[in-house]
Amino acid sequence: MNKLTQAKRVQVISSLVEGNSVRATCRMTGVCKKAVLKLLVDLGSACARYQDEHLRRLTCQRIQCDEIWSFCYAKEKNVPEEYKGKLGFGDIWTWVAIDADTKLIVSYLVGGRSAEYASKFIHDLASRLANRIQLTTDGHKAYLRAVEGAFGADVDYAMLEKIYSAPPREGQARYSPAECCGARKVKIQGNPEEAHISTSYIERQNLTMRMSLRRMTRLTNAFSKKLENQAHAVAIHFMHYNFAKVHQTIRVTPAMEAGVADHVWSLEEIIGLLN
Repeated sequence: MNKLTQAKRVQVISSLVEGNSVRATCRMTGVCKKAVLKLLVDLGSACARYQDEHLRRLTCQRIQCDEIWSFCYAKEKNVPEEYKGKLGFGDIWTWVAIDADTKLIVSYLVGGRSAEYASKFIHDLASRLANRIQLTTDGHKAYLRAVEGAFGADVDYAMLEKIYSAPPREGQARYSPAECCGARKVKIQGNPEEAHISTSYIERQNLTMRMSLRRMTRLTNAFSKKLENQAHAVAIHFMHYNFAKVHQTIRVTPAMEAGVADHVWSLEEIIGLLN
C-alpha cells in the first residue's frame, strides 16, 4: 500500500486545522478520503497521548471552563429510534478548560453533558495542576458536585450564571437564540476574586473551535459521522492551537507561555509524533 509522503501529510493536516472539511481537503490535496481519515485517526491518537503526558504540573492561576455543543451521526431529533440514548448518536459536547493567563487548553473531553462526564473532566483538570487555582464555570449544575469531588476545599470556585431574555418569536428560533441580557456571579467555594469571575476567554475559544474545526461549524453538512473521529479531530485542533499557533495577544504559543514548549512547533513536528 502506498504511504503518504511527509509533504502530503503536511498539506492534509494544514487544510484540516484551517477549518476545511474532509471532502474539501481531498479536493485540495488530491488525497483520497480513506487516507485522510486514517491520518486523522493516527495523528489524533498521537496528539492526545502527547498532551496527556506533557500537560502536567501546570502552574496555572485562573481557569475557565465551558462545554460546546455539536452532534454526531445526526441531530438529536433525527436519530433513529434504535440509536436514541446511545453516545455517539445525536448531541455531543466538548468540555474545555483554558488558562486565562497563558491561553493554554489545559484539559478537554468529548462526550455527553451528564454529571458523569462533568466528574471525569474536572478530575482530569485537577490532576494536571500544581497549585490552588481560581475556577470559573457557567451555571451547569453538574459542575457543583464534580468540583467538590475533584478539588475538595482546595479551590476558589465561582459560577457565572447568564440571564436570558424571552425566547424569540416562533419561526425565528433557528437563527435567533434568546439574547443574553446579563450575568450573575455566584461564589461557590473559597474566596474567588470577583474581578476574575469570567468566562470570556473560554467563550472566545469556543468561537475559535467553530472557525478552525469544520466539524463544529454550525449549519453545514461537515459534522462527524463517528464519535471517535470527532475526538481525534479535537485532539489535533488543540495540539495545533497549544503548540503551533502564535496567539495574537501573547505573541507566542500558549504552550510557550505556559513553559511547556520552548519554540513554535511546525506541522512537520506535530506529524512527527506518529514516529
